[in-house]
Amino acid sequence: MLWVILLVMPGMTVSPARAQDTPGQPTPAPEPPAAAAAEPEERTTGLPKAVEWTFNFDATWGTFGFANSLYRNPREDIDADLSDQWFEGSVKPALSGHHRFRDDSEIYGKLSAVGARTYGSAPNLVGDDVSSFKPEDFYIGWRSNHSFLERFDDNTFDVSIGRVPYKLGHGMLLSDGAAEGGSRGGYWTNARKAFSFGTIARFTPGPHHLIEGFYLDKDDLPENDIGTRLTGINYEYSIGEHSTLGATYMKFWAHSDLKPERDGLNVINLRAYVTPITAVPQATVEFEYASERNGDLLHSNAWTLQGSYELSHVTWKPMLTYRYAFFQGDDGDTARNENFDPLLPGFHDWGTWWQGEIAGEYFLSNSNLMTHLARVHVTPRDSISGGLLFFKYLIDQPETFAPGVTATSLAFESDLYVDWKINGNFTLSVVAAFANPQTAAREAFDRSRNFGYGMVFLAYSY
Repeated sequence: MLWVILLVMPGMTVSPARAQDTPGQPTPAPEPPAAAAAEPEERTTGLPKAVEWTFNFDATWGTFGFANSLYRNPREDIDADLSDQWFEGSVKPALSGHHRFRDDSEIYGKLSAVGARTYGSAPNLVGDDVSSFKPEDFYIGWRSNHSFLERFDDNTFDVSIGRVPYKLGHGMLLSDGAAEGGSRGGYWTNARKAFSFGTIARFTPGPHHLIEGFYLDKDDLPENDIGTRLTGINYEYSIGEHSTLGATYMKFWAHSDLKPERDGLNVINLRAYVTPITAVPQATVEFEYASERNGDLLHSNAWTLQGSYELSHVTWKPMLTYRYAFFQGDDGDTARNENFDPLLPGFHDWGTWWQGEIAGEYFLSNSNLMTHLARVHVTPRDSISGGLLFFKYLIDQPETFAPGVTATSLAFESDLYVDWKINGNFTLSVVAAFANPQTAAREAFDRSRNFGYGMVFLAYSY
């Protein structure tokens, strides 16, 4: 840019032409414009541009503390006692991508890893101040985005293979594909969920139907590798937006010397998550039934029934829930085993399917157990929710629960939980729990003092 500075004396006028040139003298050449600022170099990932990439990063930190708690082994892969207090932390970086072909089909995949650490005088059950870092998701898949037959809707086929996660229904029987705690750390955090190997094929012949076939191999702890593997077929039918019916058959295998009742086990699972009155979507009913059959090695049943109603027009939108859950126990008067195998349950919501923040997490499994759950959940703000859980635990077959037990009443537990979405990335969860041992607990463990538990858990997601 050329700047011309003129000094003008009082009473003197200068025409624009006069100010720019003088007759008889050559017009000076204009100065070249200043060099344009160098454009910033485009940053690239270095990855193939034909693939649309997504990077995610999750991290957690939590502190956990007990007072007078009762410690047993609720999970098949850990066998030790708990101490009073410990910390857990985890990180999970993940990279996923997909590429769309000209025929509108897609190839996709995901790669992630989980690092978990348990520290601060950790109990043996969760791992003695240990840490680990190992692959989590590592799979590739292909899906169609158009129908091969005119009467079929989009996304007709979807096939994936590798280290894959898989959850059946609300996770009562099949959800958690990887063991935690022990030499891996992260007992409560449970950041690992992918199976060590699996393949899943999905077929959607219409907007209301889903058919799945799968093979899954659980990622057990190296110090307690039971060898759980399964194959299955799942069918789901959606009735409108809020109702789903499901039926699943699964065949399990395991090391016969370590888990004989699971090796060759046949499982049938029926599910119904429905809003029975279309005009009242605030009322929901959930029913689930499971049958386990493996000759005389195992012949057992489980079922659960839950009803909920949300007062959506009331301040804080309170939701009231009642659930009854039954997991059969072994009848000592019969030759066969009726003790229900919990299989691979996982978290769906507070109270499912680790039933109770004290009992279900630390000394009870979904076997030889009956529970009554009453819950009140409120949402004061979009970013804050919380509630109260009340559990009544009963034993189905006291004589096979522990030597000398004759009573069925085991414990009563109440849990207070609060979830605060601090922003789009951070969520803070706080739990305070209290449990009172009943007659069966006193007979089995000679424990009569009330149990207390507290937890603070911070999660980050990007």
